[in-house]
Amino acid sequence: MQLEIGKVYNGKVKGIAQYGAFVEIEGAGTGMVHISEIANTFVKDVKDYLTENQEVKVKVLSISEDGKIGLSIKKASENPGDQLKAAKRPERKPNVWEPKKKPPMSELGFEEMLTRFKQNSEEKICALKRNTERKNGSRRGK
Repeated sequence: MQLEIGKVYNGKVKGIAQYGAFVEIEGAGTGMVHISEIANTFVKDVKDYLTENQEVKVKVLSISEDGKIGLSIKKASENPGDQLKAAKRPERKPNVWEPKKKPPMSELGFEEMLTRFKQNSEEKICALKRNTERKNGSRRGK
């Protein structure tokens, strides 16, 4: 089948990428729908709007000399109410950093205990130097 620029065809989503989706038009090949041509609203994630093997209507926007087909889903529907809507995704648990829990000293080997001791000593020395500098700085200012 020969595709015509400006015509609307039925297609099936064959692949989803970060930047768009690949839609196969039966008998005519596969084209790409850029992320900006999926819906009339801002599309952050293509997977919010499309799934693989989903049937969609697409309008042919361009056919390049090397055979690449540019498609649009948002321009394929004449009624704005027919536009794709973002699918409801299950709420994700927020990604919150939690400090790594330190095992008790009784479970540590010698090297780990030595490393922990050196780290604690270094922290205490730095705190002591800061306090000393503050006290000396406040005496000089008087």
